[in-house]
Amino acid sequence: MITPSKTMKWSSSSQKNKLLLQVFFACFLQIAIAQPGTGVVVDQVAGIVGNAVVLRSEIESQYQQYTQQGNYGGNDLRCRIFDQLLLNKLLVNQANIDSLVVTDDQINQKIDNNLAYYIQQLGSVEKLEAFYGKSVIEVKEEFKPLVKDQLLAQQMQGKVTKSVSASPADVKAFYEHVPKDSLPLVNAEVEYSMIIHNVAVSEEQKNKAKEQLTEIRNRILKGEEFSTLAILYSQDKESAKQGGELGFVNRGDLVPSFEAVAFHLKNKTELSEIVETQFGFHIMQLIERRGEKINVRHILIKPETNTEDVLKAQTLMDSIAVAIRGGTLKFADAAERYSDDTDTKMNAGNAVNSSNGSSKFETDQVDATILFQLDKMSLGEISNPMSVSTKDGKQAYQIIMLKSRTSPHRLNLTDDYQKLQEATLNEKQQKAVDGWRNKKKLLTYIKIADEYKNCDSLKDWITQ
Repeated sequence: MITPSKTMKWSSSSQKNKLLLQVFFACFLQIAIAQPGTGVVVDQVAGIVGNAVVLRSEIESQYQQYTQQGNYGGNDLRCRIFDQLLLNKLLVNQANIDSLVVTDDQINQKIDNNLAYYIQQLGSVEKLEAFYGKSVIEVKEEFKPLVKDQLLAQQMQGKVTKSVSASPADVKAFYEHVPKDSLPLVNAEVEYSMIIHNVAVSEEQKNKAKEQLTEIRNRILKGEEFSTLAILYSQDKESAKQGGELGFVNRGDLVPSFEAVAFHLKNKTELSEIVETQFGFHIMQLIERRGEKINVRHILIKPETNTEDVLKAQTLMDSIAVAIRGGTLKFADAAERYSDDTDTKMNAGNAVNSSNGSSKFETDQVDATILFQLDKMSLGEISNPMSVSTKDGKQAYQIIMLKSRTSPHRLNLTDDYQKLQEATLNEKQQKAVDGWRNKKKLLTYIKIADEYKNCDSLKDWITQ
């Protein structure tokens, strides 16, 4: 698979700039949050674009973040970072001239996403606030202007590149232009389709689960500790270790039926009624509320499946596999009709790689159980039904079809057209941005501090 780092080895210098643009702009807020007070930098103006300035501290904070992640900086890294910051300022300047707009909701969502990531990394809201030395609200306010500029720059760049496309002829020309010994190696990959059919749960088994949870609820009402009973009985194993505690969550983070009850809990003494979700049956208790965030504890009891229902599901999947092999039923039709997997049901059963949106998976990206089965299959073969546990903990049966398999190889047009098309499009988009920049800089006041004028990466910014 072509990753940005691999792409840098064989694409043009403009593609390298594209990489930095994507990396640094996408995590600019994260860098600022992750590196409060890093080093002692006497701030100076490094550059001016229109009415905006680029400070040395901006360059240094990104440089330190990049190198502290274990990346090699190189002698020209600061120059390349500065190049991207200048482009960012030029994009924002033009976005303001063109009256482009980003909404408060977009800004807040971007900040929330970044904060959620770092809260997860640090372990809690309290640790984030201690690390940064400010409340979450203060952090959000401080970074609103920064995130607004980031979103404006992205929107303006999208406007510049919206008409750019990569035709088959473009892809072929791109591929033929690259020296063959510079093409990256692509790891072994597979494509596969699947049908997952859940084992039905009878009303009798559901009632048994509710009865068990009702008994636990009554014990809590009589004075026993919720957290103790969660440790003993909850079938959400991860939260059970914490006494059922989920940690602070936002609206939209939980499944709707659970969230509707959780956000209506008024105080710490209130115990919810039994709530049904796709995971099973729950009771919950409020721990703390902070504005639009809550922390609750819960106990989950899952209905068990009986032998008769398991046999029905297995028999059905056996008959589906036989029908597909015999040609009387198409795999895509079977997936739409019988699959309970929402990710693949309406996609002809085709599995999609969430890391890149393609249908191809490197072998280390495939679930070990599925990979073990695929390794024994021929192209187009339909597997026998296999008992699996779904993402929400249900018992199910799964059949798989192997669509393609490649061995490790040099990138080529036959096996890797989608990757080459993406690389071609990236290069054409970067050329469009470079061309736009070269026109706009002639109409915009730009000044570069003397100490940076020897940077090769900045030669396109320095006008005679």
